[in-house]
Parts: sequence; structure tokens; C-alpha cells
Amino acid sequence: MAELEVKELDQVVVRFSGDSGDGMQLAGNIFSTVSATVGNGISTFPDYPADIRAPQGSLTGVSGFQVHIGAGKVYTPGDKCDVLVAMNAAALKTQLKYSKPQATIIIDTDSFGPKDLEKAQFKTEDYLGELNIDPDRVIQCPLTTMVKECLADSGMENKAMLKCRNMFALGLVCWLFNRDLELVNNFLREKFAKKPAIAENNIKVVQAGYDYGHNTHSSVPATYRIESKSKVPGRYMDITGNKATAYGLIAAAEKAGLRLYLGSYPITPATDILHELSKHKSCGVITVQCEDEISGCASAVGAAFAGALAATSTSGPGICLKSEAMNLAVIDELPLVIVDVQRGGPSTGLPTKSEQTDLLQALYGRNGESPMPVIAALSPTDCFDAAYEASKIALEHLTPVILLTDAFIANGSAAWKLPKIEELPAIKPHYVTPEMKGNYTPYFRDEETKVRYWAIPGQEGYTHILGGLEKDGKTGAISTEPENHDLMCRLRAEKVAKIPVPDLQVEGDEDADLLIVGFGSTYGHLHAAMDELRANGKKVALAQFKYINPLPKNTSAVLSKYQKVVVAEQNLGQLAAYLRAKVDGFVPYQFNQVKGQPFVVAELVKAFEDILKK
Repeated sequence: MAELEVKELDQVVVRFSGDSGDGMQLAGNIFSTVSATVGNGISTFPDYPADIRAPQGSLTGVSGFQVHIGAGKVYTPGDKCDVLVAMNAAALKTQLKYSKPQATIIIDTDSFGPKDLEKAQFKTEDYLGELNIDPDRVIQCPLTTMVKECLADSGMENKAMLKCRNMFALGLVCWLFNRDLELVNNFLREKFAKKPAIAENNIKVVQAGYDYGHNTHSSVPATYRIESKSKVPGRYMDITGNKATAYGLIAAAEKAGLRLYLGSYPITPATDILHELSKHKSCGVITVQCEDEISGCASAVGAAFAGALAATSTSGPGICLKSEAMNLAVIDELPLVIVDVQRGGPSTGLPTKSEQTDLLQALYGRNGESPMPVIAALSPTDCFDAAYEASKIALEHLTPVILLTDAFIANGSAAWKLPKIEELPAIKPHYVTPEMKGNYTPYFRDEETKVRYWAIPGQEGYTHILGGLEKDGKTGAISTEPENHDLMCRLRAEKVAKIPVPDLQVEGDEDADLLIVGFGSTYGHLHAAMDELRANGKKVALAQFKYINPLPKNTSAVLSKYQKVVVAEQNLGQLAAYLRAKVDGFVPYQFNQVKGQPFVVAELVKAFEDILKK
């Protein structure tokens, strides 16, 4: 048999799709982890169905996992895929729109029988013709049959065998992209360390999928290799945003010399933060799965009063419920990190989909004058830095801090270089001083920063009371005096306003004809759109907000510098409204979508080109 050509690519996008029980997330995670291990840049996008378990083979039950692999830095999971794995007829029908016209499609022909086609609402048995797919770009593999033959002597039940189909597809994709199976084998042996027989059976199936591709050449003219171009030496791992958030909180507690406490209630898509932190008791982490969102936050307020680095994690509906307890942290001026992993709303909305629609709720969604710092993470790996920074601000400025992520970056992953704890910025909680002993009152403040001094209960000479009723700023006693309340509201606002944050950075052309503005998780898509426009000769720049309250001091200067500014966000204009309120005379163009899906770079480019023409 003639040797296949091996082509080198700069980047490729692969999408795994099948029933929610077909293990597409696991197959995608393994492939992305292996790619990160060899030094490729990666960006992933798990696309879950909202149904707990839709009927097998139904259109609403399809689960997808998309990974973009690049020789250099990768900003997005990609608009459309170069390779689509469709484990059944429903997956092919619903996921084809996410593939490029020339994409290679891998299907399990055993899952395209008459009943499968009927469930997927095909009208004829010619499913390729019905979808106008060129058969020459389809690898039609009797995948289920091959897996059963591979595991015939394993002693496994039929149902257990079928759970290994994802590994056959993974093996075939690994062959297509020249991936070292030893890395896959190591992953599986580690994952199933307590069930070595399952690990070895899965490894056998992966090898069978790889061999199938190698022995048949699977109707493709070439295999592909993506070499890493520039990687800083160090230890890397494939990390999701939720896991990075958890690690950032752990690192901050370690750096501050405190115990970490998380009070949380399970909610999609934030629950993985609770799951991850619960694994790290050896690091002094305390996790409590509370009976509801309110108690999750209230218990964290108690932990902050007791002297811990306290955090609570949730999504948009949980922020609604936590708001009263969050306000208790505001008036008591206690350090608390509130992680909001945004999802589609309103109400239950789209539990597994991503939006940026909690911004104004984070800024203003509480009763009374209740200023709170707000930080938005830019990517899965930036979730670590953002969680660390949120913790540092909370502890050094005695305030609750909201960290905004969203389903896209929380569930998505990227290659992350593990930091060294000694190289992270110092965290110095704003504790009481020995000179205050015996004369301490809870709202005695640093004159420059307006931050009160933190006394831990049990410290002799620092007895004090905090609570939800307004207190006298000098004595700490309950006060209803009008002048005192006015003063305390202003002091709490001034304290937040004085928190130092980095200047807003502008990337791209200094003399740009158009400035793109976004916040948080849209950074990768907006950056990719800017790169494409600049490659086409357009003068474009990008300013992405990470610090939203307080805003960077140079915000007004940056936004006022450009004749045309477009604010792009996954809501109906919340950041644009906030910036108009904060920057005199700021009237931007807007690009808004609330589809529950990440931006599509091609759509951004088209929209921004239209603005440039105006």
C-alpha cells in the first residue's frame, strides 16, 4: 500500500458529536490534552444539551465538543470544524452546520439504520444526499461492529462495550493527526487507575481505531501534523476555566496564609468549582454544599468574619438569590469572592449555554448604595489570574468582589503554564495593628485608601460587632442618624473607587479607524476578528475590559481617542450603557447577540467592515 503524505498545518478544528451518553466530552478532552502536552495551542468549546437525558438518537439530545489546535497561540475554538465526528444520524444532521464545506466527516454507519434516520427526521435513506454531502469526504466506518469485534473476548457486557465507541473514534482522529497513542494510554490509565481492566479495554479500542485508519487509509489523501512553534519552557496542562478559578482561589489563600472556605449550592455551569475545591482538603480548603444559594453565600460571609478567604460560586439565578447576603458583606465590609459563571437567561433560560447578561446585575443588582468591585475573566487560563486578583482585592480592601466568567470559558479549556507560587503577587490582608489594641472600632479606616481594619474574632483587645444595620462610623454602634448614613455610603463607594487597577490596554493599530471594545470572555473572538481585519489592510484596534468596577483610570482617554468605536457583547448592550454613563459624550456603535453560543469570527468581521464603510 502506498505511503500517505503527511501535511503540516498551522491549525485545525475538530468537533466530536453524538448522544449525551456517547462520551464525546471525554474523547474531546483526551484529544485536547494530548495536543496541549505536545505543545500545541488549544481552545475548546463543550456544547451540552440542556436536557438531562433526551431520548437516544433524538435531535435535542446531541452533545458536542469542539477543539481548535494551533502551532501557535489559539484565541477561539474556531467558527467551523475541519473534521466532524458524528456518532449517529441526529449528530450528523444537527452538527453539519458547524463544519466547513470541505470538512472530513467520520460517521458510525451502524447508527444510520432506518429507525435512527426516522428519529433524526430524515425523509429518505439517502442521508448524505439529503444533506448535500459529498460522499468522498465521508469516512463511513461500521464503528459499533468494529468495537464489538475488538472486545469480543473481554468478557464485557454489550452495554459496556458500546460505551467504548468514543475511544474508537478518538483513535481514528489520533491517526488522522499523527498523535502519539502512548499519551492517550497514559491519560486513560490515570483516569481509570482504580479500574485497570476498563483502562486496558479502552486502550485496546483506541488502538483499533488508529489501526483502522492506518490500514484502510480511510479514503483521505493525507494525514496531518501540527508542530508547536513557540512555547515558553515550563510545566503545562490542559485546564478548564472552572478548574483554573478553583486553583486561583487556592493559590490566593496559600499566598495570604489563610484557609479557603467555599459555601456553594450546585448550579450549572458553576458546579465544577465546588467539585474541584472539594478534592483539596490537603491544602486546607473547606467546602460546604449548602441547602440553597442564600445559605451558601451567608455561610461564606460568616467564614469571612471568622478570618478565612471566603468564596461562593453560582450562576445568574443564584446571584439573584444571594443578593441579600452579598449586601451583608458590603455593609460589614468583609472580604468575599463571589464567582458568577454566567449562563443564558432570564429565569432558568438556557442552563448549559453562555451569555454575558449578568453585567448590570453584578454592578447594580442589590438594594441600597452597594458598590462592589467587578472583574471579568478573559479566557479559561485567565480565570486563574482573575480569581487570584479578585481574592487579593477582597483581602486588601475588605470588600466583596464579583468575578464574572461564563459557560464558554468555564467549560472550555486551553493549555496553561503552571505558575510558581513564589512568583505570584503578594497578598497582604488589611489587618488591625498592635497600636489599636483596646481602642479598636470596626470602621476605623486607613485615611488614604478608606479601607477599614480587619480584626479576627477572638483577638484580645479587638472586640467588635458587625451586622446588617447601619453603624456609626466612629463607635461601631447601631445608628440611624441621616448624616452618618450619608457619610458611610460615600465612604464605601470611595473605598471601591480608590482600588488601583491596571490601565486599559489597546492592541492593534495606534491610529486605528475603528476601536473594538468588549469585556471578559469575548476577548479571543474579538482578537481573532481584529487580526483578520488587519490582515486585510484595515486599521483596527482592540480594548478588552477585565476590570469593570472600578474602571481603569485611562478609560475615558482611550474611548475618546478614536472616531469610531464599536462595543461588542453577548447581551443587548449592557457594557455600552455602562460606559455611556461613565464617559461623557461616548456614543459607540454596538454589536449584540444573545444566542447562547460564542461569537462567530466571520460575522464579527463582516459587521466591523460595514461600520468601517459608514
